[in-house]
Parts: sequence; C-alpha cells; structure tokens
Amino acid sequence: MDLLDTLIAKGLNRELPTREEALAVLATTDDQLLDVVAAAGRVRRQWFGRRVKLNYLVNLKSGLCPEDCSYCSQRLGADTGILKYTWLKPDQAAEAATAGVQGGAKRVCLVASGRGPTDRDIDRVTSTIAAIKEQEPAVEICACLGLLSDNQAERLRAAGVDAYNHNLNTSEGTYGDITTTHTYEDRVDTVQKAHGAGLSACSGLIAGMGERPEDLVDVVFALRELGSDSVPVNFLIPFEGTPLAKEWHLTPQHCLRILAMVRFVHPDVEVRIAGGRELHLRTLQPLGLHIANSIFLGDYLTSEGQAGQADLDMIKDSGFEVEGQGEQTLPRHRADLAEQAGGCGAAAGGCGGHGEASGGGCGEASGGGCGSHAAGGGCGPCGESAPSTASAGKSATEDETGNELRSDLVRVRLRGAGTELAPNA
Repeated sequence: MDLLDTLIAKGLNRELPTREEALAVLATTDDQLLDVVAAAGRVRRQWFGRRVKLNYLVNLKSGLCPEDCSYCSQRLGADTGILKYTWLKPDQAAEAATAGVQGGAKRVCLVASGRGPTDRDIDRVTSTIAAIKEQEPAVEICACLGLLSDNQAERLRAAGVDAYNHNLNTSEGTYGDITTTHTYEDRVDTVQKAHGAGLSACSGLIAGMGERPEDLVDVVFALRELGSDSVPVNFLIPFEGTPLAKEWHLTPQHCLRILAMVRFVHPDVEVRIAGGRELHLRTLQPLGLHIANSIFLGDYLTSEGQAGQADLDMIKDSGFEVEGQGEQTLPRHRADLAEQAGGCGAAAGGCGGHGEASGGGCGEASGGGCGSHAAGGGCGPCGESAPSTASAGKSATEDETGNELRSDLVRVRLRGAGTELAPNA
C-alpha cells in the first residue's frame, strides 16, 4: 500500500503524517490489518528495538471521587462494586511497589482518585516515594493525582517523581460529552504544569467512548503538540453503574488500527497499551506488542489484568524482551530534548529514575498513565479497566444495535493494594 510505505518513511524520519493519512489508517480493512501492523512495527523497531517497558500501578486511594467522568468506575455516585479506601500508608504502598518491581516493572505509577491533590496530599505522596525509594532506589516513579495547582509539580519533582500522568482522554470538541465537573483546558493546563516543572509528560487517550475517527485523530495530534513523552492508549471497559455501560464498539482489529495510528503520529515516543488491553485485544494482544513498546504488568486500579506471569510469557513468546532498569527507554534524541527543556535529562536517560546511571525513558504510568488511572480530574486505567458484577460464566450478549457485550471478561480487583491479599505481579 502506498499509504503504508509513506507512513513508514515518515516514521523512520520522525515526520508528522497528515490528518488524512492518520484517518486512512483507521479506515483500513481487516484484510489489510497485518500489513498495517507490520508497517507500524517497522517504525517501533527503529526507535525501540524489541524492548517492552513494564509499568506497575499502585492505587493509593480508591473510589470516593467527586468528579463525574462518564467512563470511570470511581466517579461520583457510581455503584460499581470496586474497592473503596482512603490513602495507603507509605509502608503499604512500598510493599505493593516492591512486588511490581520484583515482577519486572521498571516504573511504578502512584495513583489517587479525586479532583486533585491538596498540599497535605503532596506531603503524603512525598513520604510514600521516600519509602519506595528506600527499598527500590532505581525504580522510576510516575504520579497521577489529578489536576495540579501552582507549585505542586515542582514539589513532586523535588520528592523524586520522574513523570506525571494526566490524560486528555478525548478530543477538545467532545470532552464536554464525557465530563462536566472539569474541562479539557483544565487537563491541558495540568500537563503543561508538569512539563514546565521538569517532569516527563505522560498523557494519552481513551478509545471506545462513542467518538468519531476524527476525534481520535484530534486527540492524538493534540498530544503530539503537547510534547507527551509517553502516550498511554486506553480502551474503554464499559461497566454497570456508569453512563457508558452499553458502549461496546471496539473489536481487536480496530484496537490494533488505533494503536498503529498512534505509533505513526508518535514514532519515537513511548506508546503504552493501557487499560482494556486484555478485554479488547484478547488473543491479539501479542500483535499489539509489535506496535506499542510499553504495557502495564498485572492488575489495574480497580479491575484485574491477566496474571503477571502471563504478561511475561507473552512478551517472551512473541520474541520481545523486558526492558531492564539500566536501559534507556526513549531514543537518545528524545532524551536530549527533555534535558534541553528542563525535564528529566540525558543523565537520567530522559525521565528515568533521577538516580539511575542510564535511566529510563519518559513514559506514562495514562496511562497511563499512568494510563487511565485516577477518577475525575485524575488520570484515566480506573475507568478504562473498570469492574463488572458479571459472573465468570456469563455468555456474551448483544445490545439493541448488535454490539457484542463482553462484560463477562471483566473482573473487579479484590487483591493487592487496599486488601490483605498478595498483588498480581
């Protein structure tokens, strides 16, 4: 396909595709899918080889959010059956983080539900980071705490945070359709505050909320303009108790097309498959690794992921390798740009743990990002990887429009942080 040859050439030269080319990727057919994956894979291997960065989520505070994000299991008034608890103690968070690092994670993503942190919350997170660093001094730390006020990003960086996740989630034109308690501009402002304080900007999107292809392209181009070092791609998990409970529009094939479009627009940036990976890619997850260079290990904020060992086996069996603590995530030129901008610099590998010799790349935890993490003003895999009360054996059904409803695949997280049970890592 002339389109794919053009996109490969642009990706290898770090050139921005046109909006029309990005839309054309989303419009390709299932017969063309493997060609699309192969083309995106050429670009991925040019800048990231066969490395896969593992990120691990620690939900510091779950549920009880005052925001009304339609996609989120922690939203105001939602009855979704998730774990609800206030702030973990530093030693509890450190224990969870250590489990993730021992499982292979290079970055730990600290997430708290809510509109945004108070100054006292920043103090709590500072103590938590100190406890984690005492046990795992080389680990990268990403924070996802919601909308930031003045000087909070600077305090987080001084505390040892490497990156800040805050997802744009969808296009500016459709943002008011999914949230009314804060604005698209609020989210942009927080990403800019984080970047301005020298934190790696981690910001991504949620696909599957009923948006048009044009909306997906809009948000992906906006993320490039913001200078995101890491772009978590979340796939909506509709669940009972939220306004988007019946939004089942994604197929594994279309998820791969979305990932490929993101890779072509962000050729040399960490692209992470975040919330909804297991639910929507299903048996095609390994193909996603040929496009994205980053995933979450184990469980998400409020829902279960596949077993951590299964993630590791998938990476190995697909011919990839887990990125080590001493390896640089981002290409050298991206790390240099981060240093020039006052962010996590070249000495840290371009947003790795500040004390690392080689460091790691800038990334999201958004999702992610730390993926889609926090509710409301927070980041986004909370709502994306949301729970359901459906039983394991329930058959898939269809809604009145013929969309297949696969709530049988979703499991609420009842282990790890906030429980007495061992985490999945």
